[in-house]
Amino acid sequence: MMLDRIERALVLAPHPDDEVLGCGGTIARLTALGRHVEVAVVTRGTAPRFAAEQVAAVRREAAAAHALLGVATTHYLDLPAVELDRVAQADINAAVRAALVASRADTLFVPFVGDLHRDHQLIFDAAMVAARPRGSDYPARVLAYETVSETNWAAPYLAPSFQPNVFIDVADTLDAKLNAFRCFESQCHAFPDERSIETLRALAMVRGSCVGRHAAEAFVLIREVG
Repeated sequence: MMLDRIERALVLAPHPDDEVLGCGGTIARLTALGRHVEVAVVTRGTAPRFAAEQVAAVRREAAAAHALLGVATTHYLDLPAVELDRVAQADINAAVRAALVASRADTLFVPFVGDLHRDHQLIFDAAMVAARPRGSDYPARVLAYETVSETNWAAPYLAPSFQPNVFIDVADTLDAKLNAFRCFESQCHAFPDERSIETLRALAMVRGSCVGRHAAEAFVLIREVG
């Protein structure tokens, strides 16, 4: 089982809450097993687009969510949110690489390259550079997670489609994931908004039913080195 091979994981979150939406149940499973999980929130909202009070509130929400899931360390890389396309790709690469090296992760969770949000795409690209299999300090496996209202909103047939080939059973940790997302009061909305508790539960049930489980999170395995 893949989880048996994961000792230290790093989850790259373009924005606070992406890590919970994409793999909150998996994080909870790993930490319940005594594994070390860190989260790197890559961007930070900046004025005038985001008020300082709003940014501080979201960080408090993230701290509460991460504590609930058992995240060991949260890194804030502080690159500009929704403006990553104005940052030199080399600088994004360097920031992601630094977080990866600091985490000493054997497993890297990344946003999917086909997500609608440009920040997600650029961070995926940076992760591929940071995790290049050179030397001996690269992660043994890289998995891309799905994010509601991003992964499924890209243009069909024009952007890469999310076709998962790894499913992690989160039946026992789904409630922990949903409670972690409830911590994000600024991001959690009423159904039928996709970023709702009902949608996350339904998606987990659908992904689980694909593989005969009550609930699962789905991933695209980018690479695994045995």
